[in-house]
Amino acid sequence: MLLVLGILTGLFAGGAHPVAVNLIPSPWDKLVHAVIFALLTCAIGAASGLTGWRQLGLAFLGAALIGLFDEWHQIYLPGRKAGWDDFAADVTGSLIGIALLEAEWRRRN
Repeated sequence: MLLVLGILTGLFAGGAHPVAVNLIPSPWDKLVHAVIFALLTCAIGAASGLTGWRQLGLAFLGAALIGLFDEWHQIYLPGRKAGWDDFAADVTGSLIGIALLEAEWRRRN
């Protein structure tokens, strides 16, 4: 749960600072989006205490909604811009996180 909170703090509080504008150049920013959201998805799934499809569904929907809110939040930040390409990278990372969670679930069973 602490990892989820840490990522959320970084996205919403850290992303609101002017230093976040163009911090990571394109196209590397998409890779960073995907890695962060894969990690976020795994953290949400682990923190949920659920198993199976419920865990996977909650983790994916939670991370995807956070990605959507993050892009919406950026509309209101000076120097930042929201983009569907960033949201697509978030969703891609979430799908990678789901694959990792499922692999771990199958390994345990």
